[in-house]
Amino acid sequence: MIPGIVLAGGKSSRMGRPKALLPIRSSADTFFDRVTRTLIEAGLDDVVVVVGADANAIRAGVTPQSGVRIIENPDYEQGQLTSLLAGLRAIDTARATAALVTLIDVPLVSAVTVRTLVATQREHDALIVRPVSNGRHGHPVIFGRQLFGELQRADPALRRTGAAGP
Repeated sequence: MIPGIVLAGGKSSRMGRPKALLPIRSSADTFFDRVTRTLIEAGLDDVVVVVGADANAIRAGVTPQSGVRIIENPDYEQGQLTSLLAGLRAIDTARATAALVTLIDVPLVSAVTVRTLVATQREHDALIVRPVSNGRHGHPVIFGRQLFGELQRADPALRRTGAAGP
């Protein structure tokens, strides 16, 4: 099982409203709708959206489909790593062979891309799988379960102070 973790805990201060609630072009879909639907269509049966700064607005503005849960990260101001850690705590790590992580502001990734990443991770039992386009790495990223412990031991304070990590 590979669950999905969508990081949506930031303040979206430049946008004027939560990124999760931004519309996709001329459709009625929001970033939240598109990202979560894509992950479910790609075969992930557990998708956790980690919210923080705009938790109440996001909860009020979306209706998650089956298989999608919204959880809150009370430590969102300490950085994105805290949202990843909250997501890891929320998934069934005992059953998960890996975790797919993406950002709420990458709504146009396709289900085909997600399925390809998942198949690649399963075939090679890879520690990390990420898409590459024109030589640039992108999202989503899959972390193999072998990295869960390393991720859970990561110190968000190191990132905030600019100190080098292990």
